[in-house]
Amino acid sequence: MTNHVVARFANGSLVKGVSINVDPARPSCHVRSADGVMHEVKFADLKALFFVKSLDGNPAHDEAMTVAPADPRARGAHLIEVLFKDGERLVALANRYPPLGKLFFLVPVDPASNNIRILVNREQLASLEKATSAA
Repeated sequence: MTNHVVARFANGSLVKGVSINVDPARPSCHVRSADGVMHEVKFADLKALFFVKSLDGNPAHDEAMTVAPADPRARGAHLIEVLFKDGERLVALANRYPPLGKLFFLVPVDPASNNIRILVNREQLASLEKATSAA
């Protein structure tokens, strides 16, 4: 399955494109950018890998930080807040808390988000905590 992804690196750079081989159990994946160049993306160098609906995104969209009570994605999930070392804050859903491993998946609480799911590099977090509600 082809995934549209945005690889955000710890150094602030990014690569946008498609990938078919994202496996967090491996040390890297490959992303083919729009210009046809194949990039090897080492997970250790990432801040996070964003699986997106559109590579263009919508910069004007204001991400919701609370989960709707009737949202079926929240059933059995844990609401968590992560703060990246670069200051970016995400409120998302996780299958378990605390997440296991150096890499773990989150699902944004905003169903209208361009992000479908996010593979987070734990090394790039300033904090990770369970959220009771997000303001």
